Amino acid sequence: MEAIKKEMQQLTEQLLYHARRYYNDDAPEISDFEYDAMQRRLRELEVQYPQFARPDSPTQRVIGAVLTGFEEVHHPYPMESLQDVFSFDEIREFDRRMKERFPETEYTVELKIDGLSVCLEYENGRFVLGATRGDGKVGENVTENLRTVFDIPLEVETGHERLWVRGEVYMPVKVFERLNAQREAAGEQLFANPRNAAAGSLRQLDSSICAQRKLAIFCFNVQNAREMGFKTHDESLQYLKKLGCKVVEPYIVTSSVDEIINFIHTAGERRDTYPCGIDGIVIKVNDLAAREALGSTAKVPRWAVAYKYPPEEKPARLRDIVIQVGRTGVLTPNAVFDPVRLAGTTVSRATLHNLDFIRQRDIRVGDTVLVRKAGEIIPEVLGVDHIQRPDDAEPFEMPKTCPVCGAPVVREEGGAAFRCTGAECPAQILRAITHFASRDAMDIEGLGPALVQLLTEEKLVASPADLYSLHASDVASLERMGEKSAQNLISAIEKSKENPLSRLLFAFGIRQVGQKAAQALARQFGSLDALAAATEEELTQIPDIGGITAENLFRWLHSEQGQHLVSRLREAGVNMTEPDQRESEKLNGFTFVITGTLSRFTRQEMSELIARHGGKVSGSVSKKTSYVLAGEDAGSKLKKAQELGIPVIGEDGLLHMIGE
Repeated sequence: MEAIKKEMQQLTEQLLYHARRYYNDDAPEISDFEYDAMQRRLRELEVQYPQFARPDSPTQRVIGAVLTGFEEVHHPYPMESLQDVFSFDEIREFDRRMKERFPETEYTVELKIDGLSVCLEYENGRFVLGATRGDGKVGENVTENLRTVFDIPLEVETGHERLWVRGEVYMPVKVFERLNAQREAAGEQLFANPRNAAAGSLRQLDSSICAQRKLAIFCFNVQNAREMGFKTHDESLQYLKKLGCKVVEPYIVTSSVDEIINFIHTAGERRDTYPCGIDGIVIKVNDLAAREALGSTAKVPRWAVAYKYPPEEKPARLRDIVIQVGRTGVLTPNAVFDPVRLAGTTVSRATLHNLDFIRQRDIRVGDTVLVRKAGEIIPEVLGVDHIQRPDDAEPFEMPKTCPVCGAPVVREEGGAAFRCTGAECPAQILRAITHFASRDAMDIEGLGPALVQLLTEEKLVASPADLYSLHASDVASLERMGEKSAQNLISAIEKSKENPLSRLLFAFGIRQVGQKAAQALARQFGSLDALAAATEEELTQIPDIGGITAENLFRWLHSEQGQHLVSRLREAGVNMTEPDQRESEKLNGFTFVITGTLSRFTRQEMSELIARHGGKVSGSVSKKTSYVLAGEDAGSKLKKAQELGIPVIGEDGLLHMIGE
């Protein structure tokens, strides 16, 4: 029994160590496969020998629970917000008011974390409840998600029956940047800033999603500090550190306003060195008895203020406008200007969004532009000082070809975006491969955005076609991969070769060729060769294929990069035909046009029914039309059929033709 207990202790310590390396340090030392194997072994032992299971065991980190909603939690101690101040004069006024009541007042001065405020409840040292701030009185129960935050100790040696800790959950800047890169590659909407990302993650009903986001926390208050016998806020922070909670550091304790202002300056200059975003400095009365005496207004405590860093705005000379090609092929103009110091960092670039943005502000190379950091995070150009414009400054024009791959650039009809049309553009490779492997496309199980990024970073793939040249040994050597998971991936890639043409068409990621369009095209033409031989006009005759879709498809199939990708996939053995799912040949040789509202079928269902019996469906009436299938409120197509003497039938007539 002693050997079992020792093994469980060792497994727990090893897992806790590796979890910290993975979640906190972002520097894993073992693969996911190895970690999972250790965790499975520990879980098995804990089931057999529960008396030896530790409360802080990694198996107690609930990762995978799915909730239907969040319960309300009534906070026993109000989670108040703070009064914002924006000038040093306001800080001096705050100090004057405090020292009128308490002449020896000293303050704790802390970083203001830009995150999501939560309260943690411990019962006899065990973490039992975690809740969001909500309106300060009532929040949401997010315990399951907070258990996935490895900075939160699940058990502490407090010696008190109850402990309530307030903290700020945040997403580390590096994690935020990586998450947005993955979301962009997957074609998903980007998070605006780390705070929004943290808030969205903490409110996921599936805690496994929250766990993947690698959230962290800084604790900054003991809510029941007075009941626990503390006299100062500083004492309670030191106590939290001893319990194993991460507190907001650096912080100072001082009674000098000059020292407070100096701390604000110093922290502002170092903002880019902190792992999280900070948007200000919090100044709190340190003495807890004084806090009680000062009390609170209806909204905020009288004993604290939050100094908010003002958005800095500085002029800079615009040296160039360069084009960045995003992972979805959109060309984005970026300003390159003389370096300026903003919000603690030196910046020399900012997005100009699109051509409309540039023209509305008449921005030209050589101009003096006004720059600031939006939300203290993202540099942006506010406007232009036209008085200082050089005589030779010329209006900016977007390029006609992609600066990365040389493919033609097109502007979306009715939109602001200019887009590269290259099928193998290196700038789009993450998005292209992630989409190619997605469930509705080639359905390559296990090949998600994170692994695609690893494969591209290691230069193992630079095109969807490269997936079919991968070997298990290449994949097994990657971080967080093992031999078994590598072999599973190779098997999934091999299996994808058998997919029908409709999936391959969708996997290409051609603009406006979605699943339905891909299925309609594949059914109509049967093979990629037949589809490539069709004219734009012939493509528009297919239901659900409009002029723009036909143009995009035709351009892609006849582009140099598109043909190269198809050739490589063909060589790899990827299927390029659609299985013949016809039930009969009863409609073979007949072309139908569907118009009006059908009573028993949708147009798509009727089109599929006709195709299954060998017929074709066209989008317009001509002399080649065999029948017009008309429903209620049929319009111009019915009229044209009557003019041309083309037979008109209803749904029953079609069903009679196929014998149903």
